[in-house]
Amino acid sequence: MTASHSRHRRALAIPAGLAVATALAFLPNVQATAAESGSAAADATSLSYVVNVKPGKAPSAAVKRAIAEAGGTIVTSYDRIGVIVVHSSNPDFAKSVRTARGVQSAGATRTAPLPSAATTDVGTPKVLSATEAAAAEAVEGQDPLEPLQWDLPAIKADKAHEKSLGSSKVTVAVIDTGVDDTHPDIAPNFDRAASVNCVSGKPDTTDGAWRPSAEESPHGTHVAGEIAAAKNGVGMTGVAPGVKVSGIKVSTTAGFFYTEAVVCGFMWAAEHGVDVTNNSYYTDPWYFNCKDDPDQKALVEAVKRASSYAEKKGAVNVAAAGNEEYDLAADEITDPSSPNDTTPSERVIDPSECYDIPTQLPGVVTTAATGAKGIKSSFSNYGLGVIDIAAPGGDSTAYQTPAAPATSGLILGTLPGGKWGYMAGTSMASPHVAGVAALIKSTHPRATPAQVKALLYAEADATPCTKPYDIDGDGKVDAVCEGPKNRNGFYGRGTADALDAVTR
Repeated sequence: MTASHSRHRRALAIPAGLAVATALAFLPNVQATAAESGSAAADATSLSYVVNVKPGKAPSAAVKRAIAEAGGTIVTSYDRIGVIVVHSSNPDFAKSVRTARGVQSAGATRTAPLPSAATTDVGTPKVLSATEAAAAEAVEGQDPLEPLQWDLPAIKADKAHEKSLGSSKVTVAVIDTGVDDTHPDIAPNFDRAASVNCVSGKPDTTDGAWRPSAEESPHGTHVAGEIAAAKNGVGMTGVAPGVKVSGIKVSTTAGFFYTEAVVCGFMWAAEHGVDVTNNSYYTDPWYFNCKDDPDQKALVEAVKRASSYAEKKGAVNVAAAGNEEYDLAADEITDPSSPNDTTPSERVIDPSECYDIPTQLPGVVTTAATGAKGIKSSFSNYGLGVIDIAAPGGDSTAYQTPAAPATSGLILGTLPGGKWGYMAGTSMASPHVAGVAALIKSTHPRATPAQVKALLYAEADATPCTKPYDIDGDGKVDAVCEGPKNRNGFYGRGTADALDAVTR
C-alpha cells in the first residue's frame, strides 16, 4: 500500500474508480490572492507572524515598539490569549522581536511570501450520479439519499433520529474551507451569526464571506452536511439533523490553513456561543510542529491558546487524525511534505516533541477513520494514547464494501451548488464525532465540554484491535494495533455511538 502525502491530508477526495490509498486531496489548482492573505499591499518578501505575549490585556507599549522597530505591522491582536498577528518584510523579524521584553515567543506562520504563490494538485470528488440517486429507495421517515449512507447505521444515528434530531440551540462550527449555506440541506440549519471569514487572521463579517468560491474546495460544505444536513425530505441526512451549523472559513484559495486564520477561527467560535468545533485539517505549512524550532514552537503555542480558550468558553473541539497511515505513537516518523508552501524536504521527527495541530493539542478529540466493515480505514493515522475515538470516514470499496443498498464505501456529503457527492478521509470521520457530541450537548444542555467528552468516550462502542491488519489482502501486515478494546491505537475508546448520545 502507498500513502497519500498530498498537502491537506484530512480530506481525500476520490475520483470514481481511484483507490483511496493513491487519491489526491481535493484542492483547486489556483494561486492565492492578496485579498485572502489580508495584505493587498504586501510586497513579495512579506511574511505573516504570530507574536505571543502575556494573555489578558492589550500589547504593552514596549511590545508594540519592539514590533515596529523590527519592521513589523500589527494586523490584529487577540488580547484575551496574548496572540498578535503581524506582517513584516524583515527576514529577521521573528529573531529580533523574540529578544524584546514581554515577548514570550514569535514565529513565521508560513515560508512563502504574502500572498502565497503555491499551488496544489487537483482531485475530483465522486459526485452522486442521477442513476445512483434514482436507485436510492428511501423508506418512510428517511430522506431520499439516506439509503446510500451506510455510515449512519454504523454509529446508530438512524436509531438515534427516532428519539431525537438534536437541539436547534446547539451550534457546530465547521472550521474549514467555507460552507455553502444556500444548499437546500444546509440552509434550514445554518447559523449566520456564528459564521465568518478568518482567512487573513482578522474576522471578515461581510455577508456570505464564509462561502467557498467556485474555484475553491467543497470540503467544508461536505463536512457541514455530514454533521447537520436537515431531515427535510431533500437529499441526505446529517448525524445531528436538528442542530445548527456555522461556517468559519480559514483556508486560502490555494488551500492553506495558516496559523493566524486558525487562531481567528477558534476565537470567533469562542465568542459566538459555539458548542462544538470540527477541525478536518492540519495547520500549514508544517505537518508536525517541533518545539525545538522557535518558529514552530510559537505556532503550537498560538493555536493551543486559541483552542483552549474556545474550550474554556464552552466548545468541544473535535479534529481529524490524518491520512498518512502514520503510527503517531512511534518513536520516530518520516515527514516528507513540510514545509508545503515552498519546497518540502524529508525530515525525521520525534512525535513526542513534534505535533500535528490542532488534532494533537491538549483537550482536542483526535478522531480516526473506519470503513464500511467497521475496521480502520486503510489511510487512517493511528497510535496508542493518541487516538481518542473512531468513526466512519470511508475507504476504498475494494477494501471495505458496504452492504446494499449503499453502493460506495466512501462518505456521502453535500457539495456546493445544491449537489451531493462522495469523499473519504479522517476529514469525514471527525464530523461524525462532532455530530455525536452535538447530540450529547442537546441531551445534556448544561454539560461542560469536559462532561460532553466524558460521555462521548463512555458511550462509545468498545472496538477491539484488528489483528492481523492486512487491509489489502497481500499477506503483509499493514499496521499494528496495540491496547485493549476500550482504549487502543486504532479506535481509541471505541466507535462513536449516536443512539447512546440521545438516550443516556
